[in-house]
Amino acid sequence: MLIRLAACGIVAFCATAPGLHAQPAGWPAKPIRMVIPFAAGGPADATARLLAPRLTEYLGQQMIIDNRGGAGGVIGTEIVAKSPPDGYTVLLMTSSLAILPSSRRALPYDTQRDITPITDILHAPFALVVHPALPARNAGDLVRLAKAKPGHLMYPSAGVGGTNHLAGVQFNLAAGVDTVHVPYKGTAPALSDLAAGQVQFQFSMLLAITPLMQAGKVRMIGIASKQRLQEMPDMPTVAESGVPGFESTVWYGYFGSGALPRELVTRLHADMARALAVPDVRQRLTPGGAQLGGAKPEEFAVFVRNETAKWGKVLKAAGIKPE
Repeated sequence: MLIRLAACGIVAFCATAPGLHAQPAGWPAKPIRMVIPFAAGGPADATARLLAPRLTEYLGQQMIIDNRGGAGGVIGTEIVAKSPPDGYTVLLMTSSLAILPSSRRALPYDTQRDITPITDILHAPFALVVHPALPARNAGDLVRLAKAKPGHLMYPSAGVGGTNHLAGVQFNLAAGVDTVHVPYKGTAPALSDLAAGQVQFQFSMLLAITPLMQAGKVRMIGIASKQRLQEMPDMPTVAESGVPGFESTVWYGYFGSGALPRELVTRLHADMARALAVPDVRQRLTPGGAQLGGAKPEEFAVFVRNETAKWGKVLKAAGIKPE
């Protein structure tokens, strides 16, 4: 996805750019840890495991996946934020990074100071899925069920302030319904309870729900994009089937610790962009309307700041106070 820049954004980034230290000789000289701040089995984890072999090849050192779920992504993000700026600990994080500053009363790190944006990985619309027993075939049916029993239908998320939590908040506001949010410690356990019928619906990425859909454990009833997907022309958008104007997307990004030397940022960006260009990787990441990233670090830094400001306004408008 092309991330446009304003001239003032470029100046702002330059003022806070990572330290211009020389790249350590022989870097990397040991394995690199990629922290995923969510439980194993979710879409972020699947994305990381798809990219890790390519990054291992390009870096010449093993890229080790380290799942540190909990607190909606705060626990894993804190690990990276407080790690040495040596490039041996990196983060694969979702849009939650831009939401957490407004949804949490006190974060154990400063997103702008302690996290270095490297590049965006992908941008994708959410799919709206339900448990097969729920008599809803589209978003309009779900809205009618929710209005018939306010406070009865429940939707899970990977944690308070996470992307699929906020998608549910947006849905409630746009549809004028009252559904109940149930936070989990990751997407995988949330989807597990959806498949078991403990909760009734969820907004999730297609990458995460495809196996469950194929097994008949969940049913997709809409896509939260502006237009129908080319690969799924018969699947209506949420907007056209009951919630006009509704759209909800998620993005994934690649980050380092604060003050990461510019040379390391450049190297990590180049290797991630190279991995995203591999045909097999592109084929497996782009279904479901996803667009791959690869933006330059300066562009991505501006994008993250803009997203943080945007979500701050959304949470305030929804009356959601920091927890």
